Amino acid sequence: MFGFLKRKVRDVYAPVDGQIVTLESVNDEVFSQKMVGDGVAVIPVSNTFTAPIDGVVSKIFSTNHAYSIKSDKDLEVMVHIGLETVALNGKGFTRIASEGDEVKAGDVIIEVDLVYIKEHAKDTITPIIVTDKSDAKEVIKKYMIVKSGDKIMEVN
Repeated sequence: MFGFLKRKVRDVYAPVDGQIVTLESVNDEVFSQKMVGDGVAVIPVSNTFTAPIDGVVSKIFSTNHAYSIKSDKDLEVMVHIGLETVALNGKGFTRIASEGDEVKAGDVIIEVDLVYIKEHAKDTITPIIVTDKSDAKEVIKKYMIVKSGDKIMEVN
């Protein structure tokens, strides 16, 4: 009856091929305790990281280890490639997109040398976070093996 009051579901897509796991399984309290927002993590098996939603690249860290995409619908999704990867000072990461670029889900943002990261970082597990800045009442997650572009979350 009042369908126009119902919140529109916003989909979030896998930014990389891999295995989706719970955020709580990430060996870093900032992510596992959801201090920056809710979401999932992926154990990546490929070198290309893409936009998980349509929007604007709102942030790429100077070391290229993390980036955020903000939609025009009050949704911001951060992808943090690996754990303690900031200490690599950008080595093993190649920036493809720039802050301010308009992107579609699936557009390449960062390319990585996954072998280098496995050897030099704490872990390759990659949190995918619906940030606290987002207008999100509920995040519905899917746990599965994914290809980049597969739907992994619905945000209400």
